[in-house]
Amino acid sequence: MSLPDALAGHAAPPLAGLPHHDGSPLYVSTQHPGLGQAVGVRVRVPRRFGALRQARVRSNPDREPRYAEARIVHETPDAVWWQAELVVENPVHGYRFLLEDAAGGTWWLTSKGLSHIETRDVDDFRLVTHPAPPAWGESMVMYQVFPDRFARSAAADERTPPEWALPAAWGDEVIHQGPGTGEQFFGGDLAGVEEHLDHLDSLGVNLLYLTPVFPGRSNHRYDALSFDHVDPQLGGDEALVSLVAAAHARGIRVIGDLTTNHSGDAHEWFRAAYGNPEAAESAFYLWLDDGQTDYVSWLGFRSLPKFNWGSAELRARFIEGPDSVVARYLQPPFSLDGWRIDVANMTGRHREEDLNEEVRRTVRRTMVEVNPDTLLVGESTNDAAIDFTGDAWHGAMTYANFTRPLWNWLSVPGSPAGGGLGMTLGRTVDYTGRDFYAAHREFAAAFPWRIRLHTMNALDTHDTPRFLTSARPGVLPAAVGLAMTLPGIPVVWAGDEFGLTAADGEQARTPMPWGSVERSADTIGLYRRLIALKREHPALNGGGIRWLLATDDAVAFVRETAEECVLVLAARAAADVDLAGELPDDAELLEGAVSWSAGLVHVPGPAFHAWRLPGVELPSWEGLPASFGPSAG
Repeated sequence: MSLPDALAGHAAPPLAGLPHHDGSPLYVSTQHPGLGQAVGVRVRVPRRFGALRQARVRSNPDREPRYAEARIVHETPDAVWWQAELVVENPVHGYRFLLEDAAGGTWWLTSKGLSHIETRDVDDFRLVTHPAPPAWGESMVMYQVFPDRFARSAAADERTPPEWALPAAWGDEVIHQGPGTGEQFFGGDLAGVEEHLDHLDSLGVNLLYLTPVFPGRSNHRYDALSFDHVDPQLGGDEALVSLVAAAHARGIRVIGDLTTNHSGDAHEWFRAAYGNPEAAESAFYLWLDDGQTDYVSWLGFRSLPKFNWGSAELRARFIEGPDSVVARYLQPPFSLDGWRIDVANMTGRHREEDLNEEVRRTVRRTMVEVNPDTLLVGESTNDAAIDFTGDAWHGAMTYANFTRPLWNWLSVPGSPAGGGLGMTLGRTVDYTGRDFYAAHREFAAAFPWRIRLHTMNALDTHDTPRFLTSARPGVLPAAVGLAMTLPGIPVVWAGDEFGLTAADGEQARTPMPWGSVERSADTIGLYRRLIALKREHPALNGGGIRWLLATDDAVAFVRETAEECVLVLAARAAADVDLAGELPDDAELLEGAVSWSAGLVHVPGPAFHAWRLPGVELPSWEGLPASFGPSAG
């Protein structure tokens, strides 16, 4: 039976034998197209798939289908490369491939993969003309710090804890349920973070993400009472200026955390407006009564009143122009390198009103005006694709495309997963490697390529249990390795490198165990090696991804550039993995200890392996027309 016949009969797809396209430079002639620009797109068709009679590219500008003929531009013993040209006619321009095999069968290739039936526009590949992310974004390894729990400087001992706080000693057990959860105060500060920058530097991370540094009435500070200054308990404005300068001196960029969905109920704007309809700040919030004492809040928590983004004055103060909160901290003396936006998915949305697009575009426009070389990532805990079209957010902090699939494959089935992860009934389920691949592709597919490169690959965060708590024995290298090698920005949540465990997100906010560095040497060493792997190889920083294999216990893919390729194999158990035709006997092993012959790899147990392969040699993109007339389909 031929491969197309097997696929039409719904057999399990042999991934390495399928036609492939992604948005990387091997497959698209420019990463920064402009409206009206001609762009070349290519598709790789393995010879195992069979010869094609014809290949076309279908675009959908202004919602009207148009087709462009493809032609063969390159052939190797393993594959045939076809190329077509299209003109970019909308800011987000969708396209897909229509392939006709030798027997007359037709196949649609979209971001979700190969289909024998016609596909939806939402599944198209996408070219984006909006302003591009900063060039440095795709090569980042992020380290997340929760300031109260990272480190205390000597100056913290001189400060009087705030009146709302329940002071705790650094080694005390974390209150993670019931009264005191948000008030337990360990007193970490920004000078403490600065004192441990050598640790971050030794790990190899190059992007520090600080959860909120503005004053609040909780240890997490997502209930800001002002955006005008840094919390004095953290050392104030001067401490942030000093930390960012010290990080920059080590080649580490720093992004902050903003809550654009809500403030705290002690915020100066809310206090001015509460019970006072005449206040200038009245329009900043969503009131439910004329007296302005009842209001909309985040998930019903009255301590977190929700912003009304219909207010022009709120936009002026917070997100619009050089004097706004967004702009101020990106400029000297603070010089932050970007923002992570909390609850980005809910921002500007309430019942029939949806101002999310206006808000996110305004935020990014302001950032471009004051410092275009800055990164903007938005939190979206579920399917983020509808908001992440490249118009504002550069990447998503989300769990659907990486964290949840990974947990379900590499955790003990039925383990508590915590509400933050949104697992089935709050527990992990038993995914195979095929399920992991399918779930990851399902949720990543709808992102434009450059969004995928800037979306956060987090094993866990301050809102989830620690991954290691319920991981299957021995799978940590596979988990960390996948975070570092799949497209996106890998995330190290402070303490992961120490092997910390925690049953929920609150417990995960454990003070850093600085006294256990030697006891944690093996885990810290693992993180150092795999971070170095990510940072040292161009293929892992912008290269395309072509999936090779997914079985119950193993997955494999190759990240590809013209300069080099990196083949990745991750396994949760012993497996014989057949990578014939993809893994030569003389490949350079970069990570792990394993032998292979004629592409057959015997993996004795849970493992992560990576090999360096030659780059993909293709004809140049020279000679593309500046523009051309589309043909009607």
